[in-house]
Amino acid sequence: MIRIAICDDMPDDLQGLAALINQYMSINNLEAEVAEFSHPDYLLAAIETDSFHIYILDIVMPMVSGLELGKEIRRLDWEAQIIYATTEPQFALQAYAANPISYLIKPIKREQLFDALAFAVSKSDLTDEQTFTVKTAGSLRIIKLSNIICCEYRNHAVILSLTNGDKVLSRTFRENFSEYCGLLLKDRHFLQSHTSFIINMKQIERFSKDSFTLFGGQTVPIAAKRYSAVRDAYMDYLAAKGKRR
Repeated sequence: MIRIAICDDMPDDLQGLAALINQYMSINNLEAEVAEFSHPDYLLAAIETDSFHIYILDIVMPMVSGLELGKEIRRLDWEAQIIYATTEPQFALQAYAANPISYLIKPIKREQLFDALAFAVSKSDLTDEQTFTVKTAGSLRIIKLSNIICCEYRNHAVILSLTNGDKVLSRTFRENFSEYCGLLLKDRHFLQSHTSFIINMKQIERFSKDSFTLFGGQTVPIAAKRYSAVRDAYMDYLAAKGKRR
């Protein structure tokens, strides 16, 4: 399912965009969840624990401009698709700091929005809808891969750190760590940096010779004997991500 966020402080524009997006999805037989935000603060609060494939943003809004909002979205998610929809053409150059895929001028024509959506959908990575099932001491947790920051192997169990701040502790298991997390390691976003750590590369803020720093401040070690392979894998990931953009 494609997840789309619209942020516009003008109620009529917000509702109009949502209606056109739903039309596009219906015509193209696509499943979508469209979230409407009437203030940038509401969207900023939402993306602390959630993410969207496509963001459609007004620029002139109270407190936080669409330009600042786009930069914050881009800081958290390099792979999201951003479309600006505004009455102000003069901000087009500044808007590209957030690397948007389109800049639409209101009133927005149906064909223009549909073309922008088609491009955004074609570039969106929908694999983050895959899930990872974890048996805990008292339940069975099904977790979206996109919500996993990292996994740590400790005492024959795994601790999963999630984007909403939760920590999920699995039951103990007999197979080795790599086998247990095999589904994660098949996904191009995940990398084993150490015998006891697997990270989501979308969550990396800084990279150094002996560690990764993840968004939220957690530091994950890089095993010395793995450094070259880990560095190359991360550089390949960044290069591939740049080509997709």
